[in-house]
Amino acid sequence: MTARSSERARIDMLSRVFGANGSSRTIVGIGDDAAVIAPGQEPLVWTVDAQVEGIHFRRDLVSMADLGYRATMAAASDLAAMGASPLGILAGLVLPADVTDEDLCAIAEGQREAAEEVGTQIIGGNLARGQEISITTTVLGETPRPLGRSGAKPGEVLAIAGPLGLSAAGLVLIGRGREREADAAPAVRAYRRPIARIAAGLAARDVASAAIDVSDGLTRDVGHVARASGVLVVLDRSTLLTPELERAAALAEADPYQLALEGGEDYAVVVTVPEDRVPAGFKRIGRVVPAQGGKIGIAVEHTDGTLTPLDERGYDHFG
Repeated sequence: MTARSSERARIDMLSRVFGANGSSRTIVGIGDDAAVIAPGQEPLVWTVDAQVEGIHFRRDLVSMADLGYRATMAAASDLAAMGASPLGILAGLVLPADVTDEDLCAIAEGQREAAEEVGTQIIGGNLARGQEISITTTVLGETPRPLGRSGAKPGEVLAIAGPLGLSAAGLVLIGRGREREADAAPAVRAYRRPIARIAAGLAARDVASAAIDVSDGLTRDVGHVARASGVLVVLDRSTLLTPELERAAALAEADPYQLALEGGEDYAVVVTVPEDRVPAGFKRIGRVVPAQGGKIGIAVEHTDGTLTPLDERGYDHFG
């Protein structure tokens, strides 16, 4: 394989990596001007996510395969939050001149692996030249009952499926060259190989009143739910840490609570549900109460029952 092939040769290579184009619903896949999917009976869900070099990732911290995997899972996680099943994935890649065919093949292998893990395939996309690597991923899905952010009700509980803070701890440990230490392994994997929790979203779809995925940090993302629903969400501080996070945080010399509250990129699914209907695989981490004094948002409850309001800190794309 030459260092940089033509666009046509690269598209042919991607077609081989991604294999057969989609499910039985895919009429036209890779190789034409656009993908074509047969209509179904349920509402469609579309989401798009961009991963830009220097903003969302650094090449010295992730492999090309990890990059393709991460970009695909980040986009698919939005479907998990909506309680949707994926139908197909489109990927737009911007590649600088120093990205070789081998690099592109590794990115595609990561994309293919992630797509297979969430139960779908890459069915189309675009290649372009640019100054840095950028992957824009569009995921199409469907659901009979789309979950949103605005349905949380006082009296419900907040529950989560997936880790908190591990990805942020993993990034710190990789940056410090400590990723090979035993206590770092769960955190490093959480950063390099996050999971879009499609099954969790589907399990919660029929009972949840609101949902979101933790991509920008727990306080920022749950804050979106609180404001959209006009409620106060109270986190139970005693439920936020896990042994894996505490060990990784100690290794990273970081505050585990800060990692759990603000870390982001864990792609856990958070839902509000009736107290007696927490889905299997979810853990209760808080409760929903009426807005206090007209103020909506998020707070943390301490062991003595006192509440401390929390700033909605986390990743800000323009902060």
